[in-house]
Amino acid sequence: MLTTTYVPGAPNWLDLGTPDIPAAAAFYKDVFGWEVHSMGPEAGGYGFFQLDGKTVAAVGPLTEEGATSAWTPYFQTADADATAKAVEQAGGTVRMAPDDVFTAGRMAAFTDPTGAEFAVWQPGENTGLEAVTDVNSLSWTELYTTDAAAAKDFYRTVFSWDYEDMDMGGTAYTVVSPAGGGQDASQGGIMQLAQEHLAAGSRSEWHPYIEVADVDATFAKATERGATTFIPPMDVEGVGRMAMVADPFGAPLAVIRGVEA
Repeated sequence: MLTTTYVPGAPNWLDLGTPDIPAAAAFYKDVFGWEVHSMGPEAGGYGFFQLDGKTVAAVGPLTEEGATSAWTPYFQTADADATAKAVEQAGGTVRMAPDDVFTAGRMAAFTDPTGAEFAVWQPGENTGLEAVTDVNSLSWTELYTTDAAAAKDFYRTVFSWDYEDMDMGGTAYTVVSPAGGGQDASQGGIMQLAQEHLAAGSRSEWHPYIEVADVDATFAKATERGATTFIPPMDVEGVGRMAMVADPFGAPLAVIRGVEA
């Protein structure tokens, strides 16, 4: 499970790029109770989503040409520059070269060989999210990919992730854990997009899962406030109850009530 005792390769930050920060902030406040704490004009509109005074995610404007609204997971690294070199050597693309964020830390943004976008965070004064796995905070990260085999090779090369392949009702699913952490430290999953989704134009992308107290109530609240349904509430044996939506600006995310939550 996720923890705020971050290790290399584990998710340690999550942010939303959106064309309308005030509207997005209002949506996530209604759905999850998140409040936005702006980092001020010098941060270019970037702010932290907070719950009970703890940072659970962040939000900022779209800064890349042609970018669409999306959630981006950041993975812990001790050396963003070394990770950037590893990404390039493994066939990925550096979208944003390593750069210092004031004294908070150092970040870089990438695209994997299958087209999924992600980032890394090298902690400085900001060590990462202050709450995970709590109700209304990040509990899982999941990659839907056009080529699961290529994605697994890439991320293993870059982060040394450990994998456990599972059968989820006839669908191949790979559970991801940080190197040497074992299944108890699992942090996410990798899943091959089905042929019908590929034919419909689905692309590789990372989705965050937010732990909630009541999936059906949260799903209803989100869709009432403009979210689009991807997967209506459903039970997944051994996992819990989950649903997936796109927020009013198109950013995909899932909600889940885990069986151990």
